[in-house]
Amino acid sequence: MAKLYFRYGAMNSGKSTGLLQAAFNYGERGQRVLLAKPQVDSKGEGQIVSRLGVTRPVDFLIPPGVGLMDLFRQHALGDDPTALLTHVNTEVKPVACLLVDEAQFLEPAQVDDLLRIAVLRGVPVMAYGIRTDFRTASFPGSARLMELAHSLEELKTICRCGRKAIFNTRKIVSAQEGEAVERFIFEGDQVAIDGVEVTYESLCGVCYLQESGGRLG
Repeated sequence: MAKLYFRYGAMNSGKSTGLLQAAFNYGERGQRVLLAKPQVDSKGEGQIVSRLGVTRPVDFLIPPGVGLMDLFRQHALGDDPTALLTHVNTEVKPVACLLVDEAQFLEPAQVDDLLRIAVLRGVPVMAYGIRTDFRTASFPGSARLMELAHSLEELKTICRCGRKAIFNTRKIVSAQEGEAVERFIFEGDQVAIDGVEVTYESLCGVCYLQESGGRLG
């Protein structure tokens, strides 16, 4: 039986790099994969972007409120309106794996569909994302993946102090005495895309509590 995998880690733990490596490995063996990410992730627009500088276009974006079973079927079979123009009268290879980046932004119902794709369609699904936001609260998509995934794998990275990083912190730039100063913040909307309005740094528990003044959430 195909399985649903959730590979998670703090920022800068190599999630997108791991996804792109997995896609490359399948392609090297002549197998077809589909790459997808939630539409809300505007970084790279229609591409998966690794911090190492490697990029690859996604096969489809996942809009809010849209079921993943239908999206997967359309792109797996090539029967969506745009694909029909390019795939008519051609044999479409079966999908060997569905790879999903930034899976924390998925809705719980969309995660349910990932499980259905694996179990009912027989296609392995590898979802990559972060568990918690900058306030240490779970993302709904990640929480559902933790509940449903057959396999959970933590991708590790280190804090600035050398300890294992487990928390994500949000930083903004503000003007102080005429100079741009970067500072940590611990309030705000759950979703703010890295590089658009803010930046992020992954910290260990000790450094997180030092920066937050002992605050969690």
